[in-house]
Amino acid sequence: MSNLAAPLERVIAELSKLPSIGRKTAQRLAFHLLKAPPEQSAALGQAISELRARIRYCNDCFNLAESDLCPICSDPRRDRGLLCVVEEPSNLLALERTGAFKGLYHVLGGVLSPLKDIGPDRLRIRELQARLERNGIDEVILATNPDVEGEATAVYLARTLASKGVKVTRLAQGLPAGGDLEYTDDLTLRRALEGRRDY
Repeated sequence: MSNLAAPLERVIAELSKLPSIGRKTAQRLAFHLLKAPPEQSAALGQAISELRARIRYCNDCFNLAESDLCPICSDPRRDRGLLCVVEEPSNLLALERTGAFKGLYHVLGGVLSPLKDIGPDRLRIRELQARLERNGIDEVILATNPDVEGEATAVYLARTLASKGVKVTRLAQGLPAGGDLEYTDDLTLRRALEGRRDY
């Protein structure tokens, strides 16, 4: 039984459901909202409501958008011959932060995971194939995460797209900048050795 008022306990319980937010952090956030000016709490509530009401998926790439096309798909300066396949919109944002990729994206909506009963039919693979057929894509970059499920998804996609007449590449993997060889795991070291390049 909690000693907190029911509305406060409810906010803490709801905040605790968010990723990486434990009960203590949720409690700190709830108390912060109580101390903040009322308009700050109201603005947060309104922003969350608008998020659910106004955000949808882009018709082309399935990134998050406010209209039919996301800002990337509607940007005429993007290289339309280059398509990067990612698992989720958060992965797309990470790549965009680098400023290095100037092509388009395709968001799968997850990865293959037999243990979670997620097969190819639960991902946006058919939509990817349709994009390749209707658009002049020269290269598809597979940018799934380098974990077991991401690797399985990349292998599946590479095999599936092999007959489409498009170049299929995979993001390079290896040592992080500023990393220490002594503390690097074996798989990362092996991939760094296999993916070495001329200097």
